[in-house]
Amino acid sequence: MDYTPHTPDDIATMLQTIGVSRLDDLFRDIPDAYRLPQLPDLPPALSEQEAWRHMAALSTQNTVPTMTLMGAGAYHHYIPAVVGHMIGRSEFYTAYTPYQAEISQGILQAIYEYQTMIARLTGLPVANASMYDGASSMAEGAVLAGKTLNRSRILIGRTVHPEYRRVVSTYCAANDYTLTEIPYDTAGRVDTQALMAAMDDRTAAVCVQSPNFFGIIEDFRAIEPVAHGTGALLIAGFTDATSLGLLKPAGAFGADIVCGEGQSFGNPLNYGGPYLGIFAASEKLLRKIPGRLSGMTVDLDGNRGFVLTLQAREQHIRREKATSNICTNEALCALAASVYLVSLGKNLRKLAELNVYKARYLKEKLAALPGWEAPFSSPCYNEFVLNCPDPLKVNAAWQEAGVVGGYILAKDYPELQNGLVLCATEMLGKDDIDHAAAVAATVR
Repeated sequence: MDYTPHTPDDIATMLQTIGVSRLDDLFRDIPDAYRLPQLPDLPPALSEQEAWRHMAALSTQNTVPTMTLMGAGAYHHYIPAVVGHMIGRSEFYTAYTPYQAEISQGILQAIYEYQTMIARLTGLPVANASMYDGASSMAEGAVLAGKTLNRSRILIGRTVHPEYRRVVSTYCAANDYTLTEIPYDTAGRVDTQALMAAMDDRTAAVCVQSPNFFGIIEDFRAIEPVAHGTGALLIAGFTDATSLGLLKPAGAFGADIVCGEGQSFGNPLNYGGPYLGIFAASEKLLRKIPGRLSGMTVDLDGNRGFVLTLQAREQHIRREKATSNICTNEALCALAASVYLVSLGKNLRKLAELNVYKARYLKEKLAALPGWEAPFSSPCYNEFVLNCPDPLKVNAAWQEAGVVGGYILAKDYPELQNGLVLCATEMLGKDDIDHAAAVAATVR
């Protein structure tokens, strides 16, 4: 990143302008006990050219893996060149909250188109644009359910992504809600009997995920009547957004809210962000959902136009009475998703099918190895769980061969000590999968 260093005169001028005498005055609100008088062990200062040479030398030590078997909430998909071209245009790249509709028609229309596509994919009539990530989307859904129904219990499947569960737990703690985890059955799905036993008239929402963290497709036909039996809302999440191109949408099964991570739609992995939280809801929740909403209207001359709508829900107007403290959005990430979905069109289904085929081949190749077995037999999307001889050794062998290995389950699921969550997308070829299986075969 280019930068221009500040001279001592620049710093003095800025300090004088804001009315302080020294830089330390800017940090006086931080107690001394939490401040270091100086940073320890800093090397001598370098010139800009010397710093550049130093960083360039360090970069040569990087190693780039040739392939990845890791999913677990972040997925390696091909991004068409048109995505980068469109979001890099200055009118989109520099856009922020489009309050002034008269000068923001382009981004407002893009947001509107995004909402339309997400609504169609999720089977629900309303979608926002958008949330910070999939975890915050599910957490916002849980809070919305509690406030809507005036109830304080949230039930969440243990098959939901562990990080999603932690974020939901944080939101519940802040709102004095009780969070109860529902175990999974021998098939790797939410145990509907345990769910039924946990339901009561204080339950605001049931949170599930399909495909779940194990890659397994949940049975909404069994879950929906249990959730709605006591009047609770059904919040249906998902892991990889490309699954929406193949699986019957949760909205068609009666889900009240559908949420998940949209990174797979044209957004790179990028070391963990920024990501894109997808959020769709039933019409009865329209006036309570968080995030931005773009609506279509007509001007005084009858011409079509786009505006931000239903802003009375938001923090900048309602202050502490807002339905959420999220008062911005991931507009650029949502735009990337829009361009991605438009570029694929109906081929999104073909892409999803290809992911299923790749995952099935990888699973069959690894499951045929001695000491490898599948603990669950339920249908999967592009992820699955396999027990292996030693997850640490297997991942180490793959790393040595330039392969990013699977997600080790033991830290989140102690009962699955030898379990790995593995993923295959369209980015893996047959030779890649065969190579990964050959490396895994060397570990005993």
